[in-house]
Amino acid sequence: MVPSSQAAASQNRTSASKTSRGTDASPDATPSPQVVNEPKPPFQEQHQDKPGLESRLEPRPRYHAPHYKAAGKLSGKAALITGGDSGIGRAVALMYAREGADVALVYLPQEQSDADETRADVEAAGRRCLLMPGDLTDAAFCNEVIERTVSEFGKLDILVSNAAYQNRKASLDEVTDEEFDRTFKTNIYALFRLTRAALKHMQPGSAIVATSSETGILGSHQLPDYSATKGAINAFVKTMGQDLVEKGIRINAVAPGPVWTPLNPADAGMTPERVSQFGKSNPMGRPAQPEELAPAYVFLASDADSSYITGTILQVMGGETSGG
Repeated sequence: MVPSSQAAASQNRTSASKTSRGTDASPDATPSPQVVNEPKPPFQEQHQDKPGLESRLEPRPRYHAPHYKAAGKLSGKAALITGGDSGIGRAVALMYAREGADVALVYLPQEQSDADETRADVEAAGRRCLLMPGDLTDAAFCNEVIERTVSEFGKLDILVSNAAYQNRKASLDEVTDEEFDRTFKTNIYALFRLTRAALKHMQPGSAIVATSSETGILGSHQLPDYSATKGAINAFVKTMGQDLVEKGIRINAVAPGPVWTPLNPADAGMTPERVSQFGKSNPMGRPAQPEELAPAYVFLASDADSSYITGTILQVMGGETSGG
């Protein structure tokens, strides 16, 4: 049962979404067709200390996906989502719940308020939600969240490795060994450790989805360590895609372009002015909203949609193109 305070908060968010989008944000609504009109820069100048909170972002990221129509594609599934408190992870958690999955969320303890809000939305969609705060750079914690998910839900069908760490630097000289280690341990070591632990429990038909980035395909000035981790994710996914075929388990990655999440204003190398212009250089002239990424994660987790797809990097880059 959802506590009354959480239910009220969920109702208020739905009402706010109705006002901002001019349509009913309820998962069961059938909104009339409309041209996509997502927020474009310039945004408010802003900065946050790491890890950043979605509740403090202006404008608030959009994740309710009112035009999305669920079809029970993940009915009865159990999913673990890292970085599930906010941003892409939050949008995926809610969409998975609407598709019938119970979800476990991993996040940093400082992000508890965002995680509570996400849990309220998942439970309002009628599914169970397990919250697990902690640091994925800790190898033991990576194993723990897998075991706790299986203990809570009795199985693990979907692993979404989404949590990420980044800081822009003016030059490679400014990337310290400590910073390099933190980026790699969060972005690629965690994927490796979580996958290794998850495979002990996953059955044929299970799916793993990693969050890559356009930076892992195109590279990115001032993000040498972050871009390298995303390239490593791509190689890991392609390799494991071949390895897991015989086990009937699929693994893929989504490579987003710029997305409006707390990761950006909490980047130490992003000035408030740069945050206000985030995504402007993208062909669409704006960053994606998390709700625009979440359907790709449903697609890759659903055997009904992607049973013949594994080892693939699905690009959702707002017009950027690459054959990588």
